[in-house]
Amino acid sequence: MHVVMTAAGLGRVEDGAVAVLDTPYPDAGTLIEQTGSLESLAAARVVRRVPLTEDEVLPPLPRPRALWGVGLNYRCKAETTGRPLPDEPILYLAAPSSLGAPGSPVRVPSGRTAELDYEAEIAVVLGRPLYRAAASEAWDAVAAVTAANDLTARDVMRATAAPVLAKSFPGFTALGASLLGRDEIADSAAIGVRAWVNGEPRQDATSAAMIFPIPELLSRVSWYAALRPGDVVLTGTPAGTGQDLGAFLTPGDTVRVEVDGVLPLTNRISA
Repeated sequence: MHVVMTAAGLGRVEDGAVAVLDTPYPDAGTLIEQTGSLESLAAARVVRRVPLTEDEVLPPLPRPRALWGVGLNYRCKAETTGRPLPDEPILYLAAPSSLGAPGSPVRVPSGRTAELDYEAEIAVVLGRPLYRAAASEAWDAVAAVTAANDLTARDVMRATAAPVLAKSFPGFTALGASLLGRDEIADSAAIGVRAWVNGEPRQDATSAAMIFPIPELLSRVSWYAALRPGDVVLTGTPAGTGQDLGAFLTPGDTVRVEVDGVLPLTNRISA
């Protein structure tokens, strides 16, 4: 199931358009929290069809319960930065108020950062509770995946050593623009993720290059915290960030993130 939220309502993406559905759920986040997946939309009646345009797409998860992230989870990123591979995931939480919508501008926090960086990531949305789970059980608890731009103030990170502060400014966790149901993903180790800045390609990798594959990452998180339906886990970013290239974002820049199977996530940086 490929699901998008527009001003016309919750719908399926079909043949380049949105089939708006007759459903009691106001958004995909509520649907996942109450049913555990996107599958109930498969039988929903189509109310009407509307064109699919990026400027009318709304956040598919307007109220995420928790935003988990991992600090280093791609071998190419470790090689580029000269860091050893971690034995355990470097985990953090970002404030839910950092959620950013697809297409919305992201404001540079005035006086707080001169090193605003993009991070293209695969975001995983939990559909079932997960606690002290084995890796073999974890993928079945996933409801959907989407694209994420996990923006980071690198200088704030250095100064505070606190990822939660470097990543929790408003709009810094951009998610969307659509959700792809788990059953549509043939292999959790073969999901592509890419980023462009002002049309220039910067990042290009797949989940096969992860240090901790998605099921193992979810399992390891679950041994420290009980994950709940509606929680979002960002799974790390590959090499090619501004940190790697010495090229940070400035007002006027546009970042485009693509994850296989979902609509592109585009955000513009503003002053």
